[in-house]
Amino acid sequence: MELRTATTNDIDAIRSVARESLFASYGHAVDEALLAEAVDEWYDPADLDTDIDDEDTVCPVALVDGEVVGFAESYVVGRRERVGEIDWLHVHPDHRESGIGSALLDRVESELRAAKVDRIEARVLVANEAGTAFYEGEGYELVGERSVDIGERTFDEREYRKQISRLTGISEGVVETDDGRTVYVAFDESERGSSAPFYVAYVDEDRERRYGYFCGNCEGTDIAIDTMDRMECMDCGNRRKPSRWDAAY
Repeated sequence: MELRTATTNDIDAIRSVARESLFASYGHAVDEALLAEAVDEWYDPADLDTDIDDEDTVCPVALVDGEVVGFAESYVVGRRERVGEIDWLHVHPDHRESGIGSALLDRVESELRAAKVDRIEARVLVANEAGTAFYEGEGYELVGERSVDIGERTFDEREYRKQISRLTGISEGVVETDDGRTVYVAFDESERGSSAPFYVAYVDEDRERRYGYFCGNCEGTDIAIDTMDRMECMDCGNRRKPSRWDAAY
């Protein structure tokens, strides 16, 4: 199995893999005509051409004996934090359970880490049991469920997340401070900083006793807060401005 960056010459193969993968994953729950329509709309050749040529898009393909059998597509979204969104990850049904999906995900995660994202998100319809099991098996946390419309039907979709630290990829949230204390970082509770987010840290796993903050830029815990609610990391200078109400005048 070989991994490489997709080129525009792979577009037909990518569309074929997407079609077979979608039919295998959703054929039991979604009308065949709707799936065919989805392939034409979601994997339009012109759109794929644009995405592949975009330097901000992460789009690896997996090859077996020179044939494309899987691909993934993700990109960075600038929200309150930098989020790496996985748009697609498909493996041809004839090549599933062979480690190709995990290899593609590893490649995507590596490139998104290099792009300094704070977390990675992926969404899978509940009807795709293999897809939901895949992300859960890869260490992604289920953070929510919502309804989405496809054609004239409504489906439940699950959102998965993996939190990424800026420097070392800490995702489990257990950190040792300089004075030897163990604290638990809540990567889903953050405040925007000038260089990276500040995350709330607790002294217990149940998040009942608050410790302070963890700097997402240098992974330090020496955070100073003044009476105006300004925040600064004393190790790297990462700063948080006063709360919005403080600037109301």
